[in-house]
Amino acid sequence: MKPFKIEWEKTDITPYILIDEEAGYMKFEGESYCENVTAFFKETCDWLNEFLQKDFESFTFDCEFTYLSSTTVKTILNMLLDMDNSKNNKKITVNWITSNKNIIISECGEDFKQEINNLTFNLIVND
Repeated sequence: MKPFKIEWEKTDITPYILIDEEAGYMKFEGESYCENVTAFFKETCDWLNEFLQKDFESFTFDCEFTYLSSTTVKTILNMLLDMDNSKNNKKITVNWITSNKNIIISECGEDFKQEINNLTFNLIVND
């Protein structure tokens, strides 16, 4: 079976999404405040849940949001908790990337980091 790979360009209300299963990499970037967040992220969440059941060496998830709706925050937290609760001592790294000017996104990353126990969560704050 061919490894899953998608790339969606960002819009004014949805983020750029890249998933490269073969590379063990996922990236979200931009803003997320579409009307139906659950439907928008469904394919991504379904893929992630399946991927976390597989045998893989490592997985990196880069998040670089500039704005998140409250529903997106809940969706991302659920994804992080799914990653955190995956079994078999898998090496999973989350890079929460923001700027020091975006206090809300920085605080969101700090809150997420407190919820995580079993994966590496890097809060990267750029100038």
